[in-house]
Amino acid sequence: MNNFTLNAEVRSDLGKGASRRLRRLASLVPAVVYGGEKAPESISMLAKEVAKLLENEAAFSHVIELNIGGTKQNVVIKALQRHPAKGHVMHADFVRVIAGQKLIAHVPVHFINEEAPIKKGGEISHVISQVEVTCLPKDLPEFIEVDLNAAEVGDIIHLSDLKAPKGVEFVALVHGNDLAVANVHAPRVAPEAETAAE
Repeated sequence: MNNFTLNAEVRSDLGKGASRRLRRLASLVPAVVYGGEKAPESISMLAKEVAKLLENEAAFSHVIELNIGGTKQNVVIKALQRHPAKGHVMHADFVRVIAGQKLIAHVPVHFINEEAPIKKGGEISHVISQVEVTCLPKDLPEFIEVDLNAAEVGDIIHLSDLKAPKGVEFVALVHGNDLAVANVHAPRVAPEAETAAE
């Protein structure tokens, strides 16, 4: 089991201009923590610490111990705003984790047995790379597995086709939205056409 920790400081200088100054002058990432009984808190974290945390995919689907000026609280990542070109985090939203209270989190999707439909002449398109789940903190999965072993050319794999771990629900399905996860399609260019073109 991974243990994730992140240090932060309370941020009193608020607004877009203040956030820009934080990022530019102090290499800090502005963020907000909300949820539970407490009021939302504006915080900042070292950009290099955030980048190091996010190197591990599991950080997105684990409870993180956030140390805000010596006060610790458990949170999960709710949303990240990234720089459109450089990809580094510009702002983060965290939600407090309350024991015994369901949370909503984004969990990575792992595709397995992808060679099976490829051997049948298909190509695979991943429609989503993560899925929103709701569960108790103790049931939060590290990832959701998508097994493509039985997939045929022309198949579309939906959320309803996936097996959710015990105690976990897919948020989209709760709201009646059966999202496509992946599809197996015939190659865009037939091999014969490629040979003729050569």
